[in-house]
Amino acid sequence: ILHTMRRNVDVKVVMFNNRIYGLTKGQASPTSEFGKRTKSTPEGTVDQPVVPLSVALAAEATFVARTIDNYTDHMQETLDAAGWHKGSAFVEVLQNCNIFNDGAWRDFSDRDVREDRTLRLQHGEPMIFGKERDRGIRLDGIRPEVVELGNGIEESDLLVHDETDPMLAFILSRMFWPDYPVPLGVFRRVKKPTHHQLVAGQIELVRADKGE
Repeated sequence: ILHTMRRNVDVKVVMFNNRIYGLTKGQASPTSEFGKRTKSTPEGTVDQPVVPLSVALAAEATFVARTIDNYTDHMQETLDAAGWHKGSAFVEVLQNCNIFNDGAWRDFSDRDVREDRTLRLQHGEPMIFGKERDRGIRLDGIRPEVVELGNGIEESDLLVHDETDPMLAFILSRMFWPDYPVPLGVFRRVKKPTHHQLVAGQIELVRADKGE
């Protein structure tokens, strides 16, 4: 997967993340939270969890996004965007496992709290969230912070999402509940030649040099 992304092969990778190895009946997985008690880690896992989106960004995937399984409209929109993207696309779907890890993301994914605990990313739009649209994200130096609008803080003070900015995408990939609202949507989307296009171009150059 890493080499597929760095080469910008025109492949779509959808990762269903439920923080558990459910198909093999409940062992800790690379995304299980630190201290997670499972059948394979009865005293709690001592491994730090992988952050899938940070890995995808480090591998230079040209499309990186996240959605939630019970947020059906958003998931359809996100997967549709990934499908139309030309190049490597990586989509993390935060998914529940009813049997072996029920409620894996409930703290922020349930409908009654979702608007207050997630941040829906929109390219070119300020990062605003909350049922009342009264909170946002701004930078304090190089660290994001949650602020309430009003009392001298305006929309113009907030971060504006830019899908082409790799530094911003990485900052967003490190934001997670409970310290921050969980970002959802497209983190990065850039146009670059695909691996197939680059290889085909090399072949054409060689043929031209040889007069074929």
